[in-house]
Amino acid sequence: MVKSAYSYIRDAWKNPSKTYVGELFWERLQEWRKEPTVVKIDRPTRLDRARALGYKAKQGIIVARAHVRRGGRRKSRYSRGRKSKHMGLRTLTRRTSIQRMAEVRASRKFPNMEVLNSYWVGQDGKHKWYEIILVDPHHPSIASDKNLSWITKGTHRGRAERGLTSAGKKGRGQRRKGKGTEKNYPSVQAHDRRGK
Repeated sequence: MVKSAYSYIRDAWKNPSKTYVGELFWERLQEWRKEPTVVKIDRPTRLDRARALGYKAKQGIIVARAHVRRGGRRKSRYSRGRKSKHMGLRTLTRRTSIQRMAEVRASRKFPNMEVLNSYWVGQDGKHKWYEIILVDPHHPSIASDKNLSWITKGTHRGRAERGLTSAGKKGRGQRRKGKGTEKNYPSVQAHDRRGK
């Protein structure tokens, strides 16, 4: 069976350190560190992943790259009144993932667009980089697209902020349905945070 060009790209990104992707990381990260938090780019870095998540090279769709700090929640140290072990400074993580933070930042940078999806493109010791696919719901080419016209409805306004993207649903425990997910719907908060 003949492999497509996308399958070769996919295989290379599965283990970047052992392929040509690892060599490119060294050069790319040096440039990316100098960039602003959210920057619009001309074309996706991972074309196979972008296409799989809904990207099309047409008007009304852009790709932005965003970086977010790595690690758990930053919490200030208490000044008095408890043992160090009870301060709750370490191993605390936010309920929103780093990928969701990147999506929200990109959404705020481009307020006329909605987040379609996002994917990982790199990381170093301090930051993680994600590329976010954004769609203009008011563009005629999007309204006439049979695969993307659903995003033009008002119910999809503010998808990233409301946790309706793929990364958002994962953090809310809504990637699955059925037995074992009773406390995740309609939301974890509705069941006194007993879900997930």
